[in-house]
Amino acid sequence: MDKPSSSFPSADRVVVSVRASGDGHVAEVTVKDRETTTHRVRVSRAERERYGEEDVADLMKRSFEFLLAREPNTSILREFDLSTIERYFPEYAREMRRS
Repeated sequence: MDKPSSSFPSADRVVVSVRASGDGHVAEVTVKDRETTTHRVRVSRAERERYGEEDVADLMKRSFEFLLAREPNTSILREFDLSTIERYFPEYAREMRRS
């Protein structure tokens, strides 16, 4: 399986904005690649604790780097709960806690 590639430097490729929402956060993540996509990710406090990250923006960047190593941005769901990643990629939780 070929890894998706991008002409954008990784720091510029994923742009995250986060806002508090109820007991958690909502992140809007824009991925700049051949086609720019925007994704809305809900992150509960329990998910933040499970994946070992206090900084939601950093967790989103690392999560999208994880996803983009496995699929193009156009294949990533446009709206989802963070734990949805683990349903598709069971290694996600282990990778997030390790990095």
